[in-house]
Amino acid sequence: MNKTKQKIYEIIFEADTPGGKLFDVALLFIIIISVALVLLESVPSIRENHLQLLHILEWCITVIFSIEYILRVAIVKKPMRYIFSFYGVIDLLSVLPTYIGLVVAGSHSLVVIRILRLLRVFRILKLTRYTEAGRSLAKAIWHSREKISVFIFFVSMLVIIIGTVMYLVEGPDHGFTSIPRGIYWAIVTLTTVGYGDISPGTPLGQFLAGIVMIMGYAIIAVPTGIVTAEIINPTSDKNTQVCPQCLHPSHDDDAVFCKKCGSRLNP
Repeated sequence: MNKTKQKIYEIIFEADTPGGKLFDVALLFIIIISVALVLLESVPSIRENHLQLLHILEWCITVIFSIEYILRVAIVKKPMRYIFSFYGVIDLLSVLPTYIGLVVAGSHSLVVIRILRLLRVFRILKLTRYTEAGRSLAKAIWHSREKISVFIFFVSMLVIIIGTVMYLVEGPDHGFTSIPRGIYWAIVTLTTVGYGDISPGTPLGQFLAGIVMIMGYAIIAVPTGIVTAEIINPTSDKNTQVCPQCLHPSHDDDAVFCKKCGSRLNP
């Protein structure tokens, strides 16, 4: 990797350098503007009066993101790894709809184009890449994945049990026509949503519903506590350096080689 290519790589893929920070901030504002344009275009009065301006701005933003995508593909050692990575797919989806609109024409396909253009909202997913807070939250959720998975498995078993019990207690007369229907009620009640389309009618069912409602408040707080604990006490302090070989992000500050593929990191 020559010096020019390495400099571009550091600016685009890393946020610890001055150039990288400036690049991230600039793209952050562009992403916010692009998402705002998508929202404004959905308002009938704005679309009718300012459609041409919205299209011009959309094309300007699409060109910027297209250049960014091409540069990312061009400077990495393994382009296919980036192209099929999560952010690679998101980057592609954020620019494709505008170009597809040029190819797909005709009144019968306008609905399809409109749906495809909504994929530009995927640009908002790029925000986590350009904000330190987003990276910290993503890392906290990732490091908490095992605990959260166990929690989700426990809640899944709980709603199945509750739904089955309510089906036996209430029966079809009160809307619990099947166990899946009871599970649906358990999920709605446990999450404190409370649509009210199904409600217990017997004293025993209402008593059980009260217990489920109280449990809901405690259960909702569990994943929040897991992620918060990881944010307060992170597993390890890492920087934003990305491996030029496998694109694995977030390495220790004193790391010389990538912990995933063993390749030497940029100085």
